[in-house]
Amino acid sequence: MSRGIFITAAGTGVGKTLTTSALAWQLARAGRAVLALKPVVSGFSSEDPDSDPAVLLRAMNREPTQDAIAEIAPWRVQTALSPDRAARLEGRPIGFAEVVAFCRQAIDSHYEHVLIEGAGGVMSPLAGTRTSLDLVVQLQIPVVLVVGTYLGSLSHALTAFKVLEISGVAIRAIVVSDSTDGVGLAEAAATIAAVAPPAVEILPLPRLAGALVEKWRSAPDLTHLCHPTGRRS
Repeated sequence: MSRGIFITAAGTGVGKTLTTSALAWQLARAGRAVLALKPVVSGFSSEDPDSDPAVLLRAMNREPTQDAIAEIAPWRVQTALSPDRAARLEGRPIGFAEVVAFCRQAIDSHYEHVLIEGAGGVMSPLAGTRTSLDLVVQLQIPVVLVVGTYLGSLSHALTAFKVLEISGVAIRAIVVSDSTDGVGLAEAAATIAAVAPPAVEILPLPRLAGALVEKWRSAPDLTHLCHPTGRRS
């Protein structure tokens, strides 16, 4: 069975795709068989060369063709709202069971590492009354939680962490991604570390400059998150 990791966040626009693509690029560069998915995407445009699925495909050294995008992101809606609401507005409701089955099939595939990037935050409505949290619980794979450093991010981060913890989800690490006009990366990471259990690694992710490949090259090593223990060997 593949080693599945679910990358979720305390909200939207905090660095989830950067974290997922950097990890996918690092694994692929190390010669590991990696598959990165974003099953559900809202705010998607086929004309956007830097859409989230396109970025993930480039990280795996794959051409972001429309067929390739459809392969890793089957549920794509244009409206920039929560996936459930956007899909209903566009007359294409998302079937939760189908999303779960798609992810499980990927996890059970021949890939050594399967990275599943969630849509929005951990409590983002996904399908009907189901949220991204429900998907994580169904899949029973470890989570990497990405949080920001904007004003108010600590409350959002600790709330997301507590929801995952109460739900029995294994939290592999918390990536603290420095936000634009953030209030302090080191301080935010230290505050979260003081609350989180010692087993949960806190990974500060500074703002990375340059094109995508330059960002991936300068990102801290994340590949140990895919080890069974989640620790650096």
